[in-house]
Amino acid sequence: MGLCVLHSRAREGMRAPEVVVEVYAGGGLPAMSIVGLPELAVKESRDRVRGAILNGRFEFPAGRVTINLAPADLPKEGGRFDLAIAVGILGASGQVRTGSLPGLELLGELALTGALRPVSAVLPAALAARDAGRALLLPRANAAEAALVDGLDILPAEHLLEVCAHLNGDTAIAPFDAPEAREHRPRYPDLADVQGQEHAKRALEIAAAGGHSLLFIGPPGTGKSMLANRLPGILPTLADDEALEVAAIRSVSGQAEVDPASWRERPFRAPHHTASGVALVGGGGTPRPGEISLAHLGVLFLDELPEFDRRVLEVLREPLESGRIHISRAARHAEFPARFQLVAAMNPCPCGYLGDPQGRCRCTAEQVARYRARISGPLLDRIDLQLEVPRLPAERLTAPGSPAEPSAAVRARVERARARQRQRAGCTNAALDTGALERHCPLDDHGRQLVTQAMHRLSLSARAYHRILKVARTIADLADSDAITVAHLGEAIGYRRLDRGGAAQPGAGG
Repeated sequence: MGLCVLHSRAREGMRAPEVVVEVYAGGGLPAMSIVGLPELAVKESRDRVRGAILNGRFEFPAGRVTINLAPADLPKEGGRFDLAIAVGILGASGQVRTGSLPGLELLGELALTGALRPVSAVLPAALAARDAGRALLLPRANAAEAALVDGLDILPAEHLLEVCAHLNGDTAIAPFDAPEAREHRPRYPDLADVQGQEHAKRALEIAAAGGHSLLFIGPPGTGKSMLANRLPGILPTLADDEALEVAAIRSVSGQAEVDPASWRERPFRAPHHTASGVALVGGGGTPRPGEISLAHLGVLFLDELPEFDRRVLEVLREPLESGRIHISRAARHAEFPARFQLVAAMNPCPCGYLGDPQGRCRCTAEQVARYRARISGPLLDRIDLQLEVPRLPAERLTAPGSPAEPSAAVRARVERARARQRQRAGCTNAALDTGALERHCPLDDHGRQLVTQAMHRLSLSARAYHRILKVARTIADLADSDAITVAHLGEAIGYRRLDRGGAAQPGAGG
């Protein structure tokens, strides 16, 4: 009987703090206790571990077994410590060798048979284990996810007996490697599938080039959702560190396993308009990331924007500015990244047909105003591009024409524009602060005169003015222009659709 010390990882937001598992097997009446702020699932590991050890034909210590999960003030949850506890008991009782344990970190839930079951939030633990210079021993079902981390030794196992044979030097576990997952290139819907709507495609390209938020306004069936789905396909490919950050958020969420075949894909999240504030920004007793964090470095698409609860939409204001979300609970605090591109869509009126040439709309001015008032002015101020997506005539849809421009061609222009932005300011135009705007978006006399007139006529706020400058800077970058011209400013002002009021009168049918 003796003491065995092992290393494992807890989960705390996007972090995976180290947990030292100390197991002491001594004399006294048979008992097993776990200390170190364990939650219910960790306390229940006593029965899982005991069953796994006995079914593996090992002896369970007859005396008192004490397990300490340090640090004591860090909450421990889930079955991720089962494997470390079981190996610690076997090591403390002299049934397995402990010489290689200082260089290992162990994760895994145990079945009563001794089989290893997968756990969640493996990717942050894998990153932390690599930084600590240790190998990671974990269930085989989690190995492909952990293999996304370069420079980490991964030892996958399917059963407690495999782990014990490896530690005793009988049968070594072969390191896991999945290089094919890192070579995968994502596939997205192609922009060439969208017929017409050249103005909307142009706005989509500007949004992609500068990282701007975007609002489509138009009747049902005009392609708003179709356009939004194609934004990830014209965004630059994620770098390795960005892709790992996105995959880590998905791993922490626990909603689904990280698919190594699609780990480089930019996320596209489209929550239903009945989603709650917690679903959107994250939360819960143990804070989990919400839709805005799951859309990190990708696209958050809010269809039927006015149908969302106004209080839910208001929670978007902070992360749209800061790119992060802070979640505080009585005993927990977590911070998640949330640098997403907001793309929203809405009808022009409650029935959806305001301005229809056939005069189908019968909404009153009061109904239209009440419908649009569901979206607050401060939120609209934070949406850089607002434009109409009109219904196309039947002749335009059925007429043969030249093939539309594919996403690859648009993405090449977007990448060139972003390269200019990185070289100039180190970030996208949408992320420029006030000081950077003054340095990188100077206007000549004609430009200042145009913006001044627009602010007076449209009653623009200072935030809307800054958004116009950022969009104009992006338009200039797409044109390979160092200076912002009147033409660039005019196009940027034209995208402030809701600042200019309705294009058609309610009930007028035109």
